[in-house]
Amino acid sequence: MTETTTGDGWAVGSIDAMGEGPGFRKVRRELDVKAFGVNAVVMPPGYASGPHYHERQEELYLVHRGEIEFTFGDEDAVVLGPGGLARVDAATVRRFRNTSDSEEAVYLCVGGADGYVGRDGRTVGDEAPR
Repeated sequence: MTETTTGDGWAVGSIDAMGEGPGFRKVRRELDVKAFGVNAVVMPPGYASGPHYHERQEELYLVHRGEIEFTFGDEDAVVLGPGGLARVDAATVRRFRNTSDSEEAVYLCVGGADGYVGRDGRTVGDEAPR
């Protein structure tokens, strides 16, 4: 997939098609996500972010490519590889570091506030689909 494609009620795309080189890929904007924030971040080899936290937004991180060290608070650190997940409370200070000296690392970050909506899936039948 090389470009974002949209239809009636859906959109598909690719992290690699959303930009080149290190930096943020604005997934929410590109796919028109409305219910939560979502970005992908491409980290150059050896890159370490500064610390940050949020006022309201809990975040979930998914390591897509490479190996990333997540540090929470002052000292709790874990290294996650592809498929690794980390959930972080809004007020928890977090930092990230690409552990590789030669390869980019990529992670997806999903953030939101105000809670889970519950199970609201429905089977198709009597109701008209969108």
